[in-house]
Amino acid sequence: MAAHPLAPGDALVIVDVQNDFLPGGRLAVPRGDEVIAPLNRWIERFAAAGLPIYATRDWHPADHCSFAAQGGPWPPHCVAETPGAAFADALRLPSGATVISKAARPEADAYSGFAGTDLHERLRQAGAHRLFVGGLATDYCVLNTVKDALGLGYGVALLTAAIRAVDVQPGDGDRARAEMLAAGAVAMEE
Repeated sequence: MAAHPLAPGDALVIVDVQNDFLPGGRLAVPRGDEVIAPLNRWIERFAAAGLPIYATRDWHPADHCSFAAQGGPWPPHCVAETPGAAFADALRLPSGATVISKAARPEADAYSGFAGTDLHERLRQAGAHRLFVGGLATDYCVLNTVKDALGLGYGVALLTAAIRAVDVQPGDGDRARAEMLAAGAVAMEE
């Protein structure tokens, strides 16, 4: 990590590290808990440098359109104000981290942290131009957050040690990672 010094304009974006996406959760990402230790190291670096930290979260109503009962593809997960929607206990988010809630209306789904939120506005206000992105899941919310960030003109460092995939279809995670890198993200190995 020392080979990649942080600078003004850098921001850390942690994607959906919530209990329902961890092993034992309602929509568990295999080995999803493995992202926490590397993310905590990045959190420490960003906090020490006084740089902004953002954490996105699914914050669904109980009748969200993505749930199978409403015709969506997923089991109920990350219902607002439930333990499953809480950030992982082991994730050491500082008190100054900005929380971005997404997909909080019944009729609108959102995989990207930018979709229907004020994340872009907040990043611009903070003077951010390079985002360090990690979290869950590689092939859904990380992929779409990274693609939107690149489309909005941000540089993106993909924290490869801090992403894990659902892999609904075998290889989805690898394909998502390749898509992000082809689109302009830079792999940041720890």
